[in-house]
Amino acid sequence: MSHNTFGHLFRVTTWGESHGPAIGCVVDGCPPMIPLTEADLQPWLDRRKPGGSRFVTQRNESDTARILSGVFDDGAGPVTTGTPIAIEIQNEDARSKDYGEIARAYRPGHADLTYQEKYGVRDHRGGGRSSARETASRVAAGAVARRVLGPDITIRAGVVQLGAHRLGTDEVDFDATYENPLFAASSTVIPAWEAYLDSVRKAGSSIGAVVALEITGVPAGWGSPLYGKLDAELAAALMSINAVKGVEIGAGFASAELSGEDNADEMRMGPDGEIIFGSNHAGGILGGISTGQPITTRLAFKPTSSILTPRRTVTRDGLDTDLRTKGRHDPCVALRGVPVVEAMAACVLVDAMLRHRAQIG
Repeated sequence: MSHNTFGHLFRVTTWGESHGPAIGCVVDGCPPMIPLTEADLQPWLDRRKPGGSRFVTQRNESDTARILSGVFDDGAGPVTTGTPIAIEIQNEDARSKDYGEIARAYRPGHADLTYQEKYGVRDHRGGGRSSARETASRVAAGAVARRVLGPDITIRAGVVQLGAHRLGTDEVDFDATYENPLFAASSTVIPAWEAYLDSVRKAGSSIGAVVALEITGVPAGWGSPLYGKLDAELAAALMSINAVKGVEIGAGFASAELSGEDNADEMRMGPDGEIIFGSNHAGGILGGISTGQPITTRLAFKPTSSILTPRRTVTRDGLDTDLRTKGRHDPCVALRGVPVVEAMAACVLVDAMLRHRAQIG
């Protein structure tokens, strides 16, 4: 059994390798009559594509999306037909020669060893299928999901911690995320964070980061107990992103330090008959079902494993060696991970929406 597909009713399959001719996805289960063109996909892909600043890999890819199926223009404009939507993104700037030295040596921190052990063969060119290049396909699928969700649901993410440098809760401003090259959820920290990341980049090293995600507009009731919990499926989707090593919902690990009184999100009736919460430690999800409050999560990204500093490793022949990774790499992979986080959230949410409708009507 392969696991290149996720989702239940809204199903996404990604395909392709970092240095193959193309990558892409197939979105199955998208409802019909949703207006969709390639222009709806491209703005999201442009946010993730490489080469946008000195703080990301300089691989020169346009990440131009091409819709191959599942959309038809009957005269009123292209709409989805309810059939599988295939999307292709050409690889335009692969430099496979940069990876010649790792054809037989395993890069520490990468999936080289595990792919070899599992399959007996691996594509060493840029990591092949395990490369973060694959996430462009997820962003394309997320763009489709956003069209289904509509404008009332807002999905926003941003970097809130770079190495040891953290934003305070009152400093987070998701509107700033795509206005700066660091994808930071703040405009005030940019000069200091740029200087810090420049020092990391010039040293040939890398650093980890934390990305925060906030989703508003989700009504109460999405998600299903016990084994279709919205927070469980969201966490699984986010953990599937390259370099993500931890996901917390709401207060997350900080809730271990709270008392029962502090942790409970108290409720009162509002003036218009709506329920008003006094806090949101639950992160907008209780019992695996959305409460109607903002859904909040945080993700920890590990440092990029490809660095210029020689690291000890072994070869396929069983020899000890030192390896210095060449090529073009992000000094902090979390930066371009921000639009991927949003895309995965969109896919999970539209799947939850369709399943809710199927069960409740």
